[in-house]
Amino acid sequence: MITLQKNGKEKSCRPESLLVFGFLALIALGAVLLALPAAARDGQSIGLFNSLFTATSAVCVTGLVAVDTGTAFSLFGQIVLLALIQVGGLGFMVFATMIMVMLGRRISLKGRMLIRESMNSASLADLSVLTGLYLLLALGIEALGALLLAIRFVPMYGWTHGIWMSLFHAISAFCNAGFDLFGHFSSVTAFADDPLVLLTVAGLIICGSLGFSVILETLRCREGFHSLSLHTRIVLVLTGILLAAGTVFFLLAEGTNEATLAGRGIGEQTLNAFFQSVTLRTAGFNSFDLFRLRDGSKLFSTLLMMIGASPASTGGGVKTTTAAVLFFLMVNVIRGESEVRVARRRLSEDNVRRAFAVITLFLAMQLLGTLLISFIEDGRFSLADIWFETASAMATVGLSSIGTPNLAPASRVVLIPMMFLGRVGPLTLALALAGRQGRVRSASKYPEERIMIG
Repeated sequence: MITLQKNGKEKSCRPESLLVFGFLALIALGAVLLALPAAARDGQSIGLFNSLFTATSAVCVTGLVAVDTGTAFSLFGQIVLLALIQVGGLGFMVFATMIMVMLGRRISLKGRMLIRESMNSASLADLSVLTGLYLLLALGIEALGALLLAIRFVPMYGWTHGIWMSLFHAISAFCNAGFDLFGHFSSVTAFADDPLVLLTVAGLIICGSLGFSVILETLRCREGFHSLSLHTRIVLVLTGILLAAGTVFFLLAEGTNEATLAGRGIGEQTLNAFFQSVTLRTAGFNSFDLFRLRDGSKLFSTLLMMIGASPASTGGGVKTTTAAVLFFLMVNVIRGESEVRVARRRLSEDNVRRAFAVITLFLAMQLLGTLLISFIEDGRFSLADIWFETASAMATVGLSSIGTPNLAPASRVVLIPMMFLGRVGPLTLALALAGRQGRVRSASKYPEERIMIG
């Protein structure tokens, strides 16, 4: 529980409840603001449903859109959207913690343990310092990205609009949101041959997807890679493997596809294949036409989306460490070992159980969403495209191979809770399991019996 004290009175609330209701309140506020006529470029409201869909996508840093962001929203609407992305991306719990600390409200020891779990920190002390450092680091990276993007955007759009474009896309990229202001659902396709824009956006995406603790520990490391914690080493190694594998795959699979990478020079092909590999880690930008991807590439893309980013990051998915735990478990089962071991360390049974719970919940929700949308669309789109869309929603990626506005309104209704659950569901489950760890003890043990597996 988190215990709040004011005027001598205590009030308790579970952190996972605060997370869920905080996100819901933020989505509701964002939907109301985006539905105002002042938020639309033409002065006419985009409608409550489109506003709700957009607000959910922004707060959950997904990037799926019901209307064209660059042409539908006024400056006021874009500012609201950016605020939703920033708060949703950096984490409601972080902002809630900062507010409670600033108001002088006490956070109990158990509450600190659960918030520590959400931020993947090893210490319970100096919570206000930790959250402040988190915000400063995030804002610093976003500012650096905005400065690099301004080199290209200021000459293109002028000082005022160019700086705004740089700031918006830097925050959108670091928060792994995928929203853009270029218009006509084009994302960054106009910069497919521009290394400065693509590499800057890719760098921001990677930094946002690593997680605060990983970035901080890496910056503080002075004794080499092997001195890093197991968590940080797994995140860095697996991130590198996934980025390299994705780049090679898209070069091989799409290198002869005239609609995507074929016809470009090898340097441009490699740049765009790398960018696609990066953005599929829950970011939502695209530098070439996803409508023309081959089915094999769509299937591989869904795999990357489902794995997603790392814990305590701005990205979604089941997370790299969850996938790693299941892989290590499989290897140890094949070896006939009773414990899950990696790098001369033994993973706790709790880690393994939570990994199973998170990935099972994720897959169950995605499968249900895919079934519902396939029935609603009734053959209008292939199952591969619908699976791609639901993976994008659940993993909070924001990419679409069919164009989200082309879906029936009922299908977009299905996507709204998928985006929300994809953002808060696995994290909330992890927090709940962390809070319950060791609390439930059976008074008796039942006889053991084996069942056939496989």
